[in-house]
Amino acid sequence: MPTQAPLFPEQASTMAGRIDALFFALLGVAGFFTALIFGLILVFAIRYRRRPGRSSVFRTREPLWMELTWTAVPLAIAVGIFIWGAALYVEAARPPAGALQVFVVGKQWMWKIQHPEGPREINELHVPVGRPIRLTLASEDVIHSFYVPAFRMKQDAVPGRTTVAWFEATRPGVHRLFCAEYCGAGHSAMTGRVVVMEPREYERWLEGGGRGETIEASGRRLAERLGCLTCHVPGGGDRGPDLVGLFGKEVRLRDGTARIADEAYVRESILDPAAKITAGYEPLMPTYQGQIGEEDMLRILAWLKSLNEQKPEFRSQKPE
Repeated sequence: MPTQAPLFPEQASTMAGRIDALFFALLGVAGFFTALIFGLILVFAIRYRRRPGRSSVFRTREPLWMELTWTAVPLAIAVGIFIWGAALYVEAARPPAGALQVFVVGKQWMWKIQHPEGPREINELHVPVGRPIRLTLASEDVIHSFYVPAFRMKQDAVPGRTTVAWFEATRPGVHRLFCAEYCGAGHSAMTGRVVVMEPREYERWLEGGGRGETIEASGRRLAERLGCLTCHVPGGGDRGPDLVGLFGKEVRLRDGTARIADEAYVRESILDPAAKITAGYEPLMPTYQGQIGEEDMLRILAWLKSLNEQKPEFRSQKPE
């Protein structure tokens, strides 16, 4: 087969080999039972075919051990595959601690990518080899899907939601990036590439691209422009809770329930603030629906996450 069209993409991430192993195990089990069933059909069709002098009525009694065997063996195989697949799914859905944050916005028909240090890219993603990369994805219009075959990684970018995926590249090189969800007339052109670099080379690329304003600083500037720090003052105030350490924390609501302040909760609180009111506060916050886009939402999320690690710096700054 030509090298331009390999049967399977190369394995270029830590999860790729493990996902392929599960896939080949499923193929092997399916192939084995397919051959077994068709083989038995052929044997029985020949051995028990109608012949002169042979009665067409057979009285048989299956032994109990046979019934238990053909019930227990497939059940054990199915349960084993389920546990194997569930373990892989859980690991693939949970980015490791300390992963490098990258923010991705899908738009007809391009991928807009921003690194935490400031550089932005379109249809290209530069990452260091041997380090987990956490992708925070959003969409400005329709459903897109960030798909890198060499990493065996595919995650939808859904309008109105924030989704997360991760990968860790195992070798330097250039890998194809696709949108795997039909998103309109230009869907086939929504392609790109992931450039995996050695750590030192990646640092030089960051410097050469101009670090500029970090996404956290951009998020803070946006929060100031929108007036968020007028009510959400450091230490907490009468009109809004303190934002320092909020992300990932359990929030008590006025109805007595509790929610974790994750991406979905923050997004809803910004776009529909009356939906879930924090205990001890009145529903005074206006909606920002239609005033901020997905890129702005990701900037605010990045800034809120950074407050968990930069409490002294934030507390020392007074709201304007």
